Amino acid sequence: MTRTNRISLIWISFFSYALTGALIVVTGLIMGNVSEYFEISLSYTSNIFTFLNAGILISIFLNAWLMEIIPLKKQIIVGFFLMVLSIYVLIFTHNLIFFSFSIFMLGIISGITMSIGTFLITHLYTGNKRASLLLLTDSFFSMSGMFIPVCTTFLLKKNFQWYWVYTLIGIIYLFIFLLTIYSKFPNLNSTNQEKKIKQKEKYSTSIFLLSLSALCYILGQLGFISWIPEFSIKLIGTNIVDAGKLVSNFWMAYMFGMWCFSGILKFFDLQKMMFFLTGISCVLMYLFIKNTNYEYLKWIIILLGFFSSAIYTLIITLGSLQTKKTSPKVINFILTSGTIGTLLTFIITSPIVSQFGIKAALITANILYLIVFILSFVLGFFTKHRK
Repeated sequence: MTRTNRISLIWISFFSYALTGALIVVTGLIMGNVSEYFEISLSYTSNIFTFLNAGILISIFLNAWLMEIIPLKKQIIVGFFLMVLSIYVLIFTHNLIFFSFSIFMLGIISGITMSIGTFLITHLYTGNKRASLLLLTDSFFSMSGMFIPVCTTFLLKKNFQWYWVYTLIGIIYLFIFLLTIYSKFPNLNSTNQEKKIKQKEKYSTSIFLLSLSALCYILGQLGFISWIPEFSIKLIGTNIVDAGKLVSNFWMAYMFGMWCFSGILKFFDLQKMMFFLTGISCVLMYLFIKNTNYEYLKWIIILLGFFSSAIYTLIITLGSLQTKKTSPKVINFILTSGTIGTLLTFIITSPIVSQFGIKAALITANILYLIVFILSFVLGFFTKHRK
């Protein structure tokens, strides 16, 4: 494989995470506008966005096998045309059923692309290099979380309709499409020996604990960040721009945290670092929920974004170290568990918001972080090769 082709594949991986990050982060910012646009309740609107998360989960789960049947290049090319169709439907139709279908389709496209991006990194690199690249790849999710809220609040402030935000997200996939056209993808035909290795591979207790940690962490993170705009506007009394800044600040700090921890983690025990970071994140989230001063909230959410940035990648990296030979299947299993957390975000938080209010959803997220903190301690008795 040529160096140019390898770089193209890496950038496809980067943009695949940026695409998913953009689709997920924008939900909390436009939920109120979508609710007004279709004249439906906020909780009902959040339930519709579950179609996005469902699409991501289904496609990631199935694509672990479909990648060996349908060429990766063909999947991305077909996905591009489906993306254009979905955005067209969002803009030019005012129908709740079509909206739900388009959101589901965007989830399918995003999940397929992200699973391909994850596979490319695990296929091209091994060991510490793989962990470093996974961390860098995941930082593009955060990068979207930093820039998309700024673009979204700018458009909404200029009285653009919410659906124009999806055209910006479509540009990310355009980059993926253009890179794909000129790239050569790896051959996924497994040899008989590799198949035998996969059949013998067993999932240990540590892998299941890590998968549960991934589920709780993503559910807690997205349950928290998705309701921050509404929390800020309705309970703190800010405007949409300031609410968007809180979300943007979180993802900005998250991105910088990933870059910092990619170097720091080389010198520490990974399981102990996970225990340390989940403990600090749990305390910071508690302080955020208890505070009502916007200036303090800005600093707390920046610290929360920074210290929680490496947790998900630590979970994936620890998972990759639990087998003698690092397995993309194990990584995909943990990634799928995290995506289940994405799917459950509004399924769990919407009824809580409806019955007990927005603050209760944030408290639930804090409890989930506490569970991850406890699991990170228990992992110390099971994990292998932690350094």
